[in-house]
Amino acid sequence: MFRWFENRLNPFPEGKPEQPPEGLIRFCLHYSRGAWPYILSAGALMMLIAITEVWLFSFIGNIVDWLTAQSRETFLEKEFWSLTGMAAVVLIGLPLLVILHSLVTFQSLLGNYPMRIRWLVHQYLLNQSVTFYQDEFAGRIATKVMQTALAVRECVIKLFDVLNYVTVYFIGTVVIVGAADWRLAMPLMVWLAFYVLLLRYFVPRLGAVAELQADARSVMTGRIVDSYTNIQTVKLFSHAKRESRFAKEGMSDFLGTVHRQMRLVTKLYTCLYLINSLLLFSVGFLAIKLWLDAAITVGAIAVALSLVLRLWGMSQWIMWEISSLFENIGTVQDGIKTVSVPQQIQDAPDAKPLVVSQGEVHFDHVDFHYSADKPVLRDFDLRIAAGEKIGLVGRSGAGKSTLVNVLLRFYEVSGGAIRIDGQNIAEVTQDSLREQIGMVTQDTSLLHRSIRGNIAYGREDATEEMIEEAAERAEADTFIGDLSDAKGRRGYDTHVGERGVKLSGGQRQRIAIARVMLKDAPILILDEATSALDSEVEAAIQENLYRLMEGKTVIAIAHRLSTIAAMDRLIVMDEGRIIEQGSHDELLARKGLYAQLWQRQSGGFLQD
Repeated sequence: MFRWFENRLNPFPEGKPEQPPEGLIRFCLHYSRGAWPYILSAGALMMLIAITEVWLFSFIGNIVDWLTAQSRETFLEKEFWSLTGMAAVVLIGLPLLVILHSLVTFQSLLGNYPMRIRWLVHQYLLNQSVTFYQDEFAGRIATKVMQTALAVRECVIKLFDVLNYVTVYFIGTVVIVGAADWRLAMPLMVWLAFYVLLLRYFVPRLGAVAELQADARSVMTGRIVDSYTNIQTVKLFSHAKRESRFAKEGMSDFLGTVHRQMRLVTKLYTCLYLINSLLLFSVGFLAIKLWLDAAITVGAIAVALSLVLRLWGMSQWIMWEISSLFENIGTVQDGIKTVSVPQQIQDAPDAKPLVVSQGEVHFDHVDFHYSADKPVLRDFDLRIAAGEKIGLVGRSGAGKSTLVNVLLRFYEVSGGAIRIDGQNIAEVTQDSLREQIGMVTQDTSLLHRSIRGNIAYGREDATEEMIEEAAERAEADTFIGDLSDAKGRRGYDTHVGERGVKLSGGQRQRIAIARVMLKDAPILILDEATSALDSEVEAAIQENLYRLMEGKTVIAIAHRLSTIAAMDRLIVMDEGRIIEQGSHDELLARKGLYAQLWQRQSGGFLQD
């Protein structure tokens, strides 16, 4: 039974995620698609529960009147069927409603609904541009994904479940009390007016504080996660105290919002208690006066006072629920600022998969700038023949890495076009483009998974034999067998830690090279691919790198010019333009910038 209800709402819907709208209501409606049948069912069941509970209070008043007016000898005979009906409601009807409501709410909604939101948001954010992640703390983004999903759930369910229950309950109370004597309902209406005024004053203020609190919480979490992520740098510079101060600032800002919230809560609680006390006194005083005037029965007094006491307790619960609702609204509004950001790099509506038959790459008069006043590539024109191996040379800031980034469509060019086998990469799908390009970077980042999982990242359908062969070709098998982690996993099952911190730079680089070897893409980019390796290891895998480059179009970037001197052609860049090109010997003979850079190298490294 539990599993049946748990499987009603799919937490991982298929399909391409859309950009969520920025308005609060539209945002919640967007992420509630598919969940409405269960949200409305829970609301309807809660309405029936509220009606039944109010009716039970009314029935208790009838019992008091029956016991007062009837004799013990004839009581059961006269009221047998009424009491039997009440027993059926208490023992069967109401429990069934509560059980069904619990199954819909707890099994179908509370787990699957926020997970569905997390899944859709995560899929959308995975397609955000590199710039988006460069501008945010990773921990801050993750926190907002978690917080926003739960806040949307609470907003929607409270509106359609809790407030529905409260509304039905209060209306039922006024009707039942007013049926005994309309004057008994007057204190309830006055109380309601004051109660609404309290809500109108305090709740928006609590919501505003909650929005500030949600942002402060994500900043605080982001700062802490940033310290943990870069713990080696923190220790290297002996800045534990500095990081503590940095985190303390975030914690203090968050605590400040908590203090503001708690001050409002204390004021709210005090005012609420006062109006509840006045309500109980007014109804009790009026009920006794009406009884003395023979206007109402003892049962009516019992019902009125019982319902008032019930409202006393409920009013505090309602206030917390509504306050929580507005806190969650603040959290959702804060999350919208991150989640609803448009994707800067998107596939064209009619984008087709890239088909690479040869591997020719053409930078066709490309312009690019990060900001309008700082052009990086200017009228850059370069044709790389299929299977040609070129090396990019230039001072830092010449535009070499930017050239690679626009080829991978991490950024869109502002002018010109980039074509692979005649296909404009802006008109093909991003996934198909990057599937055809293998890249080894200088700053290798591994996933916090097993060695096997990191190598297999290069090819989803890789077999164990293919993974081990790639590791052997990258000279990584020499150390993998000796690896182990804190949970006793060894060899290829060893987990490498966040960003691969448990491995040395050279070990990480060889895993990365194995991953690209396994991918076996027709276009290969090497961005300082061997810079983290010592000379002995570099020499050992250099032959395998050349083997990897066979039959591929290769773009290699290296400050250590000796590593790219044997390329078919060297492209010398300066200020986003090509100023020289040719073989190593031809460029030395020209005695231009390349010759100067070659002469300036000390210890194999380039000096700016």
